[in-house]
Amino acid sequence: MTPLAVVVTLFSCSVLVIRGHPGYETHLSSEVNARRLLQKQLVRGPLAQASVRSKRTSDHIITDCIFMTSDEGDFYHKSVLADGTACGAYIFSEPDETIEVHFNYLDVPCENGGLVSFVDGWELNGEFFPSAADHPLPMNSRFTEFCGKRKIKQIFKSSQNVALIQYRMPAKGTSFGFSVRFIKNPTPCNVLFQSTEDIYTLRNYGKRANCSLSTLFPAAVRVASLNIGIVPSLGRGIELETGTIHKVRSQCQKRGLDDYLQIGGSRGLDNANLLLADSVCGLDSKAGKHVEVIACETTTVRLVSSGAFDNSATVAIRQLTAEDINGYMSVICPSEELVE
Repeated sequence: MTPLAVVVTLFSCSVLVIRGHPGYETHLSSEVNARRLLQKQLVRGPLAQASVRSKRTSDHIITDCIFMTSDEGDFYHKSVLADGTACGAYIFSEPDETIEVHFNYLDVPCENGGLVSFVDGWELNGEFFPSAADHPLPMNSRFTEFCGKRKIKQIFKSSQNVALIQYRMPAKGTSFGFSVRFIKNPTPCNVLFQSTEDIYTLRNYGKRANCSLSTLFPAAVRVASLNIGIVPSLGRGIELETGTIHKVRSQCQKRGLDDYLQIGGSRGLDNANLLLADSVCGLDSKAGKHVEVIACETTTVRLVSSGAFDNSATVAIRQLTAEDINGYMSVICPSEELVE
């Protein structure tokens, strides 16, 4: 399954909402049913490629309500319906890039709820990536909304490798267009991961920040190396290998540390609802072969940093396969999808 198909799998059974709409319903708690859900997620094949645009195509006419692209260039949407549905163009780039959006023109009347907005991050079912606790900007600064017939001079920039254009078209024939450009980011923090198997290093660059790596599929996570709560941000101290210290709340904080790595999963984009498999800190250049198996729609590795230390963690992530279904699961996130 291609990365684009994997990402869009979650969206195929989700509903886009604009701020203020209700989110997910209460989830089930049966482990057996959760494994059934995992099996459904793994066998679900790629969706129709009409809803996804990758760098293999130059077609940038948006015809689907939920549209995903990893493309730069010009995009155009003209409404053929006027049913008031909230739709979105989900844009994502490489982990070390941010996204720049410029609206070329806008013809979306404000009457009857017409609206276009730029979102710094992604929103789905009322949940956000990055979460409010992890993003450098307050939530109200991450949205810019506009309507009418006018030119928009402002250039919008994302803080991470994902951005969203939300829109609600009030009348047939209304339209808008925008351009997308990817900008290199030398200090990436929050990353929505596209690859189904890869190794990535999270860093705080000595800053007080929460940085997260999330995937939109169930995944196995292995910490390859760890340096958290050891090296001071200002000047290098004595580095002694401590090994991996597990269960941070009871161990790392006893040592006076507010820096740690969380591994877990959630049903939606917001890691504020993270179900933890483990929390670790310490200095360990060979963290071992232990793997956390996260049976959730979203898998997250989250680096929490006080700013007192230059923290980093290298993790290996791979998408779960059918062979993992009956094995040990560190975390299971049941879903309402199983109610039939």
